Amino acid sequence: MNSGFGRYLKDYLEYYNISQSDFAVRLGISQKHMNEILNGKKDITLEMASNIGRLTNIPVEFIIKSEYRNLVTRELLEAYENEKNINEKMKKEFYLNELKERKWVDFKNITNAIQNYIDIMDFLKVKDLDSLVKVQEKTLFKKKGNDLNKLNLWIARADELSMKQKVHEYHKINFNFMIEDLKKIAFNNNFKNENNEYKEITEIQNMLNNYGIYFIVEKALSGTKVRGCFKVKGKNPAIYITKNYSGKDSFYFELFHELGHCKSDYNEAKSKVIVDANEEQEKRADEFALDMMIDKMAWKEIEIDYCENNLLKISNKYKIPMSFFVGRLAKLRKITYSSELYNKYKLQ
Repeated sequence: MNSGFGRYLKDYLEYYNISQSDFAVRLGISQKHMNEILNGKKDITLEMASNIGRLTNIPVEFIIKSEYRNLVTRELLEAYENEKNINEKMKKEFYLNELKERKWVDFKNITNAIQNYIDIMDFLKVKDLDSLVKVQEKTLFKKKGNDLNKLNLWIARADELSMKQKVHEYHKINFNFMIEDLKKIAFNNNFKNENNEYKEITEIQNMLNNYGIYFIVEKALSGTKVRGCFKVKGKNPAIYITKNYSGKDSFYFELFHELGHCKSDYNEAKSKVIVDANEEQEKRADEFALDMMIDKMAWKEIEIDYCENNLLKISNKYKIPMSFFVGRLAKLRKITYSSELYNKYKLQ
């Protein structure tokens, strides 16, 4: 099966009525070598691709892509025997239908197993499945297999979206100022506006970008058990959060949790993607999130009396959103998630 550039070159020579032997002479190769190229039995080097491009005006990029496809086809057929098996693997492990539905991947030909593989590897920014495994080894995540594939597809999507953001230089010295600005946004905005839009998230993104942090909120693939991750792109922190929150408090808890990793685990995140760090790191990030959301003095006042009027009084006193209070109270089972108090303020 010749899926490389040789078949295109053969058509080119026939169309322009150029003999194989004459073209071989012009390329400075033997007739045997020419025949092997035309029949896909000899890989085309970069130098050869450049020479063919000069003599035919065929773009070198097209020649290289054709050769890459031929190489991928050989390797996949050797590993999985036929295209049906390849397609089943891609559908099962890389969720082609959902990726297509969400328009995450620009599939060139969804019916072609080889092309699907190439499109997925391009989307994940890896050379092949072996390279993907090495990338996944740098992802701190408790689950493996298909769950890890789902996670990496989501991270690849977030990476792609982050490229559209313009971020300033990151300076760790500004971290506390950033936290204070974030608290102000949380207190001064409702989570959704009258059109049911998460306008507050856009404001947070702009603020974090100004402080040098990439920030993406993107729905994960179905069934993915993950809320967010932290990594470093170049020198800039990147926080990715899934749309897996029931209220304003759960969103901010995840955001502050990832900022906790930014504060304490920045250096480790230069070489790893932090989703599930070790127990000590996760506990530290959780404690950071809790402390940033509700001042300890404020919480002491709430524990004495958490009726609605007292909560409103403390909210205005400490400039803390009501959603943070009712969310913490519900989590501690002091009120229920179905209570009128929680549902009245969960987005405020």
